[in-house]
Amino acid sequence: MFERDFSIRFREEGLTPSLTADFREFVFSYYETFGRHDMEWRHTRDPYLITVSEVMLQQTQVSRVSQIYPGFIKRFPTADVLADASDAAVLEAWQGMGYNRRALYLKKLCQAVVESGGFPRTPAELLQLPGIGKATSCSIAAFAYNADVVFIETNIRRVFIYFFFRGKDTVDDAEIFPLVEATLPKGRSREWYWALMDLGTDLKKSVSNPNRKSRQYVKQSAFKGSKRQVRGAVLKEMLSRTSASAAELSAVLGCAETTVSAVLQEMEREGFFVSEDGVFQIIR
Repeated sequence: MFERDFSIRFREEGLTPSLTADFREFVFSYYETFGRHDMEWRHTRDPYLITVSEVMLQQTQVSRVSQIYPGFIKRFPTADVLADASDAAVLEAWQGMGYNRRALYLKKLCQAVVESGGFPRTPAELLQLPGIGKATSCSIAAFAYNADVVFIETNIRRVFIYFFFRGKDTVDDAEIFPLVEATLPKGRSREWYWALMDLGTDLKKSVSNPNRKSRQYVKQSAFKGSKRQVRGAVLKEMLSRTSASAAELSAVLGCAETTVSAVLQEMEREGFFVSEDGVFQIIR
């Protein structure tokens, strides 16, 4: 399947109607046979449920999201419920996902939605919500409303680089975007983007990562020993306590007190904790 190469025709003829039709047929055929049709969030049109899944999927593997998502939705079935929940409850339900700021953004997002009377429908409106970037605003619009939006994320980028830019060392998103726009089948954006994302995921498992050719490619730093790891450990420990000082957490976690103190202060500025006289607690 991955032997297909559209790049020669693209270099010689450009993106002709014939090439566009062949590429669409290839992608949809792949999705029909190999697509991940069992994902829970693909069986709803509820913008809240789709938004939760899209925020979770930012920088987190599908396998991990599939484990956490059902319990999170069971605990917070609607935007109203999540908006009224305590920070501690939301963070507890988020454990295992990483990048915990997304959980607090998601709560603030739901508060904004409840205050405004409902979820917005356009990417421009969705982009105004806390924690929502350009690609996520478009993915929500596509999956919730089947809107004919154009966006690039890591798996979509991988597909277009692999099938249209073989033999080229460096590819910019500015070169990819017109192809995404031109190949989008109007009225089928929901299924089309699912197919592209699934194809991109399989490509990553099967070939040398095409995204390394991208000007936008940034290799994620190692988690072990990183500040992200310390932040996660601090939050997990704080969720099991009413309060703690940097010294107490340092002793439990085996990290330098200066490191723990810096993380606590940073997370306090971000809204995770409040402190008094050097003692921190989660906002409950």
